[in-house]
Amino acid sequence: MRKLLLTILIFVCVAFQLHAQTDALGSWNVINLKYTHNNKWSGFGEAQLRSLRFYNNYHYYEWKLGITYRLSDQFAFTLGGGDYNTYAEGGNFKTPMNNDETRLWQQLVMQQQLKRLRFEHRYRAEQRFTSDGYRNRFRYRLNVSLPLSASNKNSPTINVYNELFFTDRAPYFERNRIFVGISKLIAENMSIQTGYLSQFDYRINDETGRNFFLIGLQFDLERTKGSKKAAGAVD
Repeated sequence: MRKLLLTILIFVCVAFQLHAQTDALGSWNVINLKYTHNNKWSGFGEAQLRSLRFYNNYHYYEWKLGITYRLSDQFAFTLGGGDYNTYAEGGNFKTPMNNDETRLWQQLVMQQQLKRLRFEHRYRAEQRFTSDGYRNRFRYRLNVSLPLSASNKNSPTINVYNELFFTDRAPYFERNRIFVGISKLIAENMSIQTGYLSQFDYRINDETGRNFFLIGLQFDLERTKGSKKAAGAVD
């Protein structure tokens, strides 16, 4: 496991170095607060701030809220919505804006366990009220998680995912997003995730596809101790 962790870290560091040389590595920052009411119901709020250079040229921010109902140990359903804002390139929140959007979405998450590997399939349908009018979008994300220790439930976890974006307008395929990173519980109710995210846009006018250093903090609050956390709450 140490060799595997070292390999992932080397990959991330090399990717950062390559993109730093071309001044093309941006930042992707996430803070998430989740409240678990019981084994079935939970809610969350999340904010994101992104830049096209390393903590410079901020061009995007969003906030969203949602509620999740856990159908079973394997399935969870989420309703969410939020505000999404994209600015022009070349500066910090440079105008005119590329997109000012209000979004509603429905999401189904399915989880599978294969020994230590956990597979998460996320299906999402979005209704987007953008600066250019109404749009539909459909997303599928496959996330694979591997804890570095079989005996310690608080050990670091390697996370890799690929997400595909589709629309109901030709040519239909819109975006591809890939992430590799590590998450770790750093306090009783607080975890951190960091890694490398690459995003490529085929046909879109809102958030620009680039390469990002991602860092995220998640805070978990529970109504009662031992409540099972709902799946699929974090974007």
